[in-house]
Amino acid sequence: MTEWERQGETDCAQVVLRLFEYVDHEAADEDGRRIREHLDACGSCLREYERDLLLKELVKRACHREAAPETLRSQIMARISTIQVTTHVVREDPR
Repeated sequence: MTEWERQGETDCAQVVLRLFEYVDHEAADEDGRRIREHLDACGSCLREYERDLLLKELVKRACHREAAPETLRSQIMARISTIQVTTHVVREDPR
């Protein structure tokens, strides 16, 4: 059950926190539907959404001609695919 399902409604704070997921088409279907419905009814959030779209387009245009250096791409992929496991030993007090 998602946070929105537990609360039963969509508020501006929830929408603004999830706008980048929505802009990038990464929101789950139901979440995307709820965000779209909220944007249709809320001018303030719609303006925030439009700013996010503009920002994404500006970044795309600014970076369109330049590819990241291969070494940087390799480093990023290595970090993404690395799994780090940390263990902690808990000892009981012998008293």
